[in-house]
Amino acid sequence: MSLRLSTVILPHRRWHEGGGAAWTRAEQLGFHAAYTYDHLSWRSFRDGPWFGAVPTLTAAATATERMRLGTLVTSPNFRHPVTLAKELISLDDISGGRITLGIGAGGTGFDATVLGQQPWTPRERADRLAEFVPLLDRLLTEDTVTYQGEFYSAHEARGIPGCVQRPRLPFAVAATGPRGLRLAARYGQAWVTTGDPKLFETGTPEQSVQALRGQGEKLAEACASIGRDVSGLDKILLTGFTPDRGRPLESLDAFVDFAGRHQELGFTEIVIHWPIPDSDFAADEKVFERIAMEAPGQLA
Repeated sequence: MSLRLSTVILPHRRWHEGGGAAWTRAEQLGFHAAYTYDHLSWRSFRDGPWFGAVPTLTAAATATERMRLGTLVTSPNFRHPVTLAKELISLDDISGGRITLGIGAGGTGFDATVLGQQPWTPRERADRLAEFVPLLDRLLTEDTVTYQGEFYSAHEARGIPGCVQRPRLPFAVAATGPRGLRLAARYGQAWVTTGDPKLFETGTPEQSVQALRGQGEKLAEACASIGRDVSGLDKILLTGFTPDRGRPLESLDAFVDFAGRHQELGFTEIVIHWPIPDSDFAADEKVFERIAMEAPGQLA
């Protein structure tokens, strides 16, 4: 299978001051998909401009025609399944069926406390995701849903007319632990990983590849446990968080080498960050565009 190349465009610029141009340029460059982070702010960008994911994707849907669009990733930190489902059905309609929902348990930081709650432990985040994903699946596939859970409720929630994509838009489930991988196996059309965060500071690229291989094996086991063939699940690597950091974007050859090693692990889609000067995602824009246009052909 040919490796698909996608990008993630952070919502840190006003739409009419370069924010919108990045999405149309991404489609011109031939990216399979363009995603954005679904946060209320993020790390070093917290005290600067930052726009909402759903309105940004709505604008991107009207500015593009072919490229898939989505979140990497949405989490329960500040989302509720009922309101999220309505927004996703609307987005899928506006885009003509081009939306993918990247979804995960979320993490610590501003999003985890902005609504006034105490930060959830990893177990609490996993508990919520385990309830969030099945309920969202129902809300996107059934006309009316009533549900009472430990964390979420829905009373006669309407999902009419449903998604353009049937039976619903695809879920790309971000997971590395056993509970998340089981959710990916049962509900996901794709699995997302950023690698092993413990290796980011002091690990090596070789150790990262080994860790990713192990994650893939655990995903296969989770699929086998429910009788699903893991080959039917797309495998997405969001780059920038492995020990390689920004080195794959230093040249076309460097990227092809990096992507080829991960293609051998079974990844079907590699996602690279749109360059942002003076940030963790700084990169030469000319090299970035050359990678977008030429790398997929070399990895076919």
